[in-house]
Amino acid sequence: MPNLYDIEVKNISKIYKKTTAVEDISLQVKKGEVFGFLGPNGAGKTTTIRIMTGLLPASSGCCKVLGEEISGIGSDFYRKIGIVFENNNLYMRLSGEKNLRFFASMYQLDNDIVYYLLEKFALLDAAKRPVKSYSKGMKQRLLICRALLHDPKLLILDEPTSGLDPMSVEIIHQAIEEFRNAGKTVFLSTHYMEEADSLCDRLAFINKGSLIAVERPVVLKERYGESYIEIKVLLDKGQESAEMFEEIINQDDILELDDNIMTIKLSLINNDVGLRLDKIRSKSKVLSIHSREATLHDVFMRLTTLS
Repeated sequence: MPNLYDIEVKNISKIYKKTTAVEDISLQVKKGEVFGFLGPNGAGKTTTIRIMTGLLPASSGCCKVLGEEISGIGSDFYRKIGIVFENNNLYMRLSGEKNLRFFASMYQLDNDIVYYLLEKFALLDAAKRPVKSYSKGMKQRLLICRALLHDPKLLILDEPTSGLDPMSVEIIHQAIEEFRNAGKTVFLSTHYMEEADSLCDRLAFINKGSLIAVERPVVLKERYGESYIEIKVLLDKGQESAEMFEEIINQDDILELDDNIMTIKLSLINNDVGLRLDKIRSKSKVLSIHSREATLHDVFMRLTTLS
């Protein structure tokens, strides 16, 4: 029976002296999916990735990537994966073209793939310039070009769009989707909740070194997020008028006052939202009414606060 998973992490822990960076993490990444890995700074994301790629030994547990035990991998393993870490490690004095040609030569590849990727990632016009003259977005796109040179089966990205301009983000997102559409696997660590929501088939949340949730984005939003109706009303008598809404709202709702504009957020977990909305409309001048769906930002804040 063929293996369904490109990454299998079982009870991985990493301890530095008396500090536990990662504790008893287990997860599986299916072939052909974009798997998001989310958590605050210092939660253990990069440590986990370094263990998965054989760059850091685990204190305990085991890990298989593309069917190989990480503890026993050889140089051939790195021909199957592409890795982009958050830290830039390009050759700054060389041009973008020479950076890629150098790494292509290590894989015995011809230069056709170099020019194809430079064009695909909108770097062809800057190909002859030294990388030190590139913007942050251009450098990041070049790093992803380098990771894709040898046509890997698995792409591991650690904060690939952090601090980038919208054009660079869009180019990288398109590349991730194309990679997935080709039946290949992406392991994506990111701080951007909208990015994770739009790109990822499943997500794992990690906090303080421990895994706290693994699920599809829509399920996480239903389970941990909160949807509500947002009503903005105009107050005639200033802040004192807020008191007239106290009998309408409950502990799941939110009141926010800005000058003479009151924002009322009615949680949709309650069944009497329609009735209370009618009461608000009868008491005040309503400026706008919007429904607000639960977001991954809500999920992130709740999970990292609870754990």
